[in-house]
Amino acid sequence: MKCTNKMKKLFILMLASSILVGTCGCGQEKFDFKYDSEYDVSSFQIVNVPNESVAKAFASQLCVVSGDVMNDETVDMSQATSAVLFDVARNDVLYSKNAHEQLYPASLTKILTAYVALKYGSLDQELTATSVVNITEDGAQLCGLKVGDKMTLSQALHILLMYSANDVAMLIAEGVGGTVEDFMELMNQEAHALGATNSHFANPHGLTDANHYTTAYDLYLIFNEAIKNETIREIISMTSYSTVYHDKKGREKEISFQSTNRYFRGEYDSPDHVTILGGKTGTTNAAGHCLLLLSKDNSGDLYISIILQSAKRDILYSEMTDLLDEIGK
Repeated sequence: MKCTNKMKKLFILMLASSILVGTCGCGQEKFDFKYDSEYDVSSFQIVNVPNESVAKAFASQLCVVSGDVMNDETVDMSQATSAVLFDVARNDVLYSKNAHEQLYPASLTKILTAYVALKYGSLDQELTATSVVNITEDGAQLCGLKVGDKMTLSQALHILLMYSANDVAMLIAEGVGGTVEDFMELMNQEAHALGATNSHFANPHGLTDANHYTTAYDLYLIFNEAIKNETIREIISMTSYSTVYHDKKGREKEISFQSTNRYFRGEYDSPDHVTILGGKTGTTNAAGHCLLLLSKDNSGDLYISIILQSAKRDILYSEMTDLLDEIGK
């Protein structure tokens, strides 16, 4: 028997009624339900209006990973726990190994720190160091901030992303968030809003914490959004940086450094058909050696590649070069 428009409308009304009854608990409590028949994806539009629209899916402009996508003949990722390579232009997954495994991200965390800082702060905002910058963990990368030192958010972001200074991460978190704890709430809020729901961030720098973890796929979601910001794109593309900030007495303090990206230092070469535009490094004993990159092919199409928990630095860059060589195949 064919369904008429009247029958379709009746079915929709019955379905709506059953939902409202279940929601209201036998009519004891009522909830306002805003309904607009002109909304593109309302049931009224779908039943009654030709050429109806559909809701835009959250992942319609994203790469989606449901399992491993691996080419063992050309990519040896045996010394890394997780890795992904995504074609940003075509939303295509070129390589994926354990993309959803929760791991320590080390300083790849700082991409999210920078993204949140730029969303809630301003580049000319002056930051003043308090005792939160006193990081004592052995081997932690530090700028050497002292209580009372002052610099702008712009200076801090350059030092954060290029030199990976953990004390500067704390400076940014407190300066932008009011407290480090409040900034961490913003980091987790923004990460989850981007779909990075398999992650939890306990600090703004990535030093080891049992409650600080993410996945290669979540890092892709975060980085994919972060690179839409011109300031982040500019900073991660730089090979060196020098600046002058001031101590509590107004005296100048100079800092100069090269990017921690070893491709930019000329220590490793990318495939001939790939240009590395920038990225972020990360290393701790727990996280191993990690690397996140933004690259382009000869046509200018963008790619995001991420490796987590590789055994050694040399192995990490060898793996990344093999991964980038998959572009264009």
